[in-house]
Amino acid sequence: MDSIIPSYVKEILEESYICFCKKDFIENDPVQIPHRYTKKQDIEISGFFAAILAWGQRKTIIANSLRLMEWMDNAPYQFIINHTEADLKPFLQFKHRTFNDIDVLYFIHFLKYHYQRHDSLEAAFIQNNRSHEEGLKQFKPYFFSLPDFPPRTTKHISSPASKSTCKRLNMYARWMVRKDEVDFGIWEGIKATDLFCPLDVHVERQARTLGLLERPQRDWEAVKELTQHLKQFDPKDPVKYDFALFGLGISDKKH
Repeated sequence: MDSIIPSYVKEILEESYICFCKKDFIENDPVQIPHRYTKKQDIEISGFFAAILAWGQRKTIIANSLRLMEWMDNAPYQFIINHTEADLKPFLQFKHRTFNDIDVLYFIHFLKYHYQRHDSLEAAFIQNNRSHEEGLKQFKPYFFSLPDFPPRTTKHISSPASKSTCKRLNMYARWMVRKDEVDFGIWEGIKATDLFCPLDVHVERQARTLGLLERPQRDWEAVKELTQHLKQFDPKDPVKYDFALFGLGISDKKH
């Protein structure tokens, strides 16, 4: 049975959400990358790369994401669909932490395969009308279903099946599904109520402080526990509190 979280916790989260979920949040966050585009597929592709690269310093994440978009002529969808082998040469020098040229070239290869068959990347997460959790589980095997995929690249796509928190995929889904000043709301096959809260070390720390997370491990079950507790405050849009927990973490760093 779910534990009941004190009402004052909701007040703290609501205040922090209102404070941080604003347009000026975009400027220093990787979500600025897809905000440079208006075409649905451009938003999806640029957002996907920005989310996948989202570990480490935000300035570096943004800089490397912008570099990828520049090499795609700042028209990622047209590049994915129409690129030639010669167009891929700049990517041979790409590196972001452990994500390198081998990885980015396979990502491009997969995206071309997918967009030749589907109008939206959302289709990769909702095959066979499964729950969103099941959709996250089947995304990885679908992503690596092409012949001769590089085994090293598999570490860059997480899955609940391996008990991962799937922080980057959950953040990406938040961007695409929720609709406000920061998130785009361009996917309609997944509902905001079905999303899972992105969980990293900073969000975990705040969640434990507020009594929103008791599970000792930071894993998929912890993600589900946190999200379930957040649903006590807003069943239709629990992941909006990702902004709140992030904001509280930033405030703690300043003190």
